[in-house]
Amino acid sequence: MLFDVWAPDARKVTLHVSDGPGAVPVSVPMAPSPVRSGWWEAEAPAGDGSRYGFAVDDGPVLPDPRSRRQPEGPDGPSAVVDQDAHVWRRPWRGRPLAGAVLYELHVGTFTREGTFAAAEEHLGHLARLGVTHIELMPVCPFPGRHGWGYDGVAPWAVHEPYGGPAGLKRFVDAAHGHGLGVVLDVVHNHLGPAGNHLSAFGPYFTDRHRTPWGPAVNLDGPGSDEVRAYFIGSALAFLRDHRLDGLRLDAVHALADDRAEHFLAELSEAVDTLAATTGRPLFLVAESDRNDPRTTTPRSAGGLGLHAQWNDDFHHALHTALTGESHGYYADFARDPLGALATTTTDAFFHAGTWSSFRGRRHGLPLRRPGAPPVAAHRFLAYAQTHDQIGNRALGDRLAAGVPTGALACAAALVLLGPGTPLLFMGEEWGARTPWQYFTDHTDPELAEAVRRGRRREFAAHGWEADDVPDPQDPATRDRSCLDWSERDRPGHRRLLDWYRTLTGLRHARPQLARAVLGDARVERGDGARERWLLVHNAPLYTAVNLAPDRPATLRLPSRHTTLLAAWSDATHLAGDVLELPPLSAAVLT
Repeated sequence: MLFDVWAPDARKVTLHVSDGPGAVPVSVPMAPSPVRSGWWEAEAPAGDGSRYGFAVDDGPVLPDPRSRRQPEGPDGPSAVVDQDAHVWRRPWRGRPLAGAVLYELHVGTFTREGTFAAAEEHLGHLARLGVTHIELMPVCPFPGRHGWGYDGVAPWAVHEPYGGPAGLKRFVDAAHGHGLGVVLDVVHNHLGPAGNHLSAFGPYFTDRHRTPWGPAVNLDGPGSDEVRAYFIGSALAFLRDHRLDGLRLDAVHALADDRAEHFLAELSEAVDTLAATTGRPLFLVAESDRNDPRTTTPRSAGGLGLHAQWNDDFHHALHTALTGESHGYYADFARDPLGALATTTTDAFFHAGTWSSFRGRRHGLPLRRPGAPPVAAHRFLAYAQTHDQIGNRALGDRLAAGVPTGALACAAALVLLGPGTPLLFMGEEWGARTPWQYFTDHTDPELAEAVRRGRRREFAAHGWEADDVPDPQDPATRDRSCLDWSERDRPGHRRLLDWYRTLTGLRHARPQLARAVLGDARVERGDGARERWLLVHNAPLYTAVNLAPDRPATLRLPSRHTTLLAAWSDATHLAGDVLELPPLSAAVLT
């Protein structure tokens, strides 16, 4: 087998390889590649499961930067993976993003077991819910057993406690058998603080730019060609070898890149090429706070060519309308929540060159511009809850912890029947009451204490007592964050779950919703502080919600020839073109 590694500044590199765990490794000197500058190569007997690593200039034996498996954790030896060992059982042509309903899932807390195999047991539930794609939170290796996954340090590998690469393939295969696509959240903007050995091999990071996590990934300095190829290669490997249907790109605004061709444009071109080769629709979804139209503008029109992005503006508008919260970045949305909801429903971005008090400056640009082609609405993901918006709260409390069930039903209707692509967070479909808190399992005591102190210091600034903020390192914090699947069958929760299924059914029954264009939807709203209703016309559906807790709403519809398709409250009444909507309830009409 040929082993190779990029180490452009090394004077010597040695391969250490063994037959498996416990076997005595053999040292094999590596030679500079005759065709690739900075690369080292060596041939050695090895097969699936063989352990190996590289020593640079007689230093410690380190895992392969492109390791596909880390069976003993990020600091242990790498293991050879035979990508052809898995026999794929389900033929799969893929599912496009247009028309999708995504479901964000954290493998470690979706079930108590916290494994791919345990998650497989609930795929039938997701299919019946009307989900089309599962969006897995990051699964690359990180220290310890439990964590969110954003401290991953081996971007080509899969966390062993979840089931490793073989477990991921079995999960994807099983999901495809249920008609479900699988999207993976990947992190290219930083690596975790523990187990990150890339700097020993080459200039993977640069001090030319800084990020919230320290030095930036080197996307534009000397050696950046190989660094870009490293991260693009890992993305393609997941899509190709694990048959994933798409990737969610974490915090792309933290990718510092001054080159003429941005890293994201290069990545999107590579993914589009792979899609053409495989004959499967593949897509990239960005997390970006820039409100920059170029993110999803095609490369041919000067954009980055990503296929979609998360739309936090819609979330913030909906959250303030439901909760009344007005701190931090919610402040601008809380001044007129229903107006902000109307804007983000029709035009996606709330901040489109407007003043942001949170940032102290103008922010964003409009997506719809004179002379520009129409913008597909499905490129902007709409959601009421995500891992970020729950887990980054001091107590990790979900909407269900403080919002009446009727308000949750209204939120579901606005998300699932609006112009954007809906995204659900695991458990929201039955109003899960379990929190989803920030938890870690760092094996380095100093790092663990630093994370604990940092979390408490962050929320002390907002008035929280240190003892009230959950300890990320306490195993109980993770345990509290696991879904309680028995909730699903309790009466109040079952009713909400049935409502979600009804809404997804209505969406899927009208494929024209997938072809919506930004600006086509129309929104009417109540006047005054007490008239808290919205009527969204996303043809051919009308979605009416009344967010007032103690006041019915009377809505006049554009036509007498309107049919009531679904209602949260039995007291909902339609007479001709007049809809009577009880407090905290929603209705869908056509």
